[in-house]
Amino acid sequence: MSVPPTDKPHPDPDQITVGIRQPWVELILQGIKTIEVRTVNTRKRGRIYLYASKKLAETPPALAAAKRHDLDVTPLPRGVVVGSVELHNTRPIRKRDATAACVPGAMLDGQYAWELRDPVRFAEPLEVLFLPYGVWFYPWRRRG
Repeated sequence: MSVPPTDKPHPDPDQITVGIRQPWVELILQGIKTIEVRTVNTRKRGRIYLYASKKLAETPPALAAAKRHDLDVTPLPRGVVVGSVELHNTRPIRKRDATAACVPGAMLDGQYAWELRDPVRFAEPLEVLFLPYGVWFYPWRRRG
């Protein structure tokens, strides 16, 4: 799949999107967080859009990660598609993935590692027509 240009005026309605809370999305876009921790595995691979959820992640690990990387979470975009990333691989997570996931190792038991690479930040966040309705969604067309 090709990477969408950062100045693309019209989003691809067929591009699958995953919703992730801030500051996690920002850490992914900066290339710091290269593993997304999930409770479920997925067969999806390739380029996916990143939707910054409307709600902030306010858990202690999220706040600690923001502080560790000097992120002010207040101005971070929310409720919009902010970029894309390649979902390269998924697998059961390991304790040694804690740094790449930006969370303590104690949080990783029984989870899956979604390996991410090549993040692209869009020049301007993209407004969505349809809000997330699960792990995966299409922000510019109805599910069907």
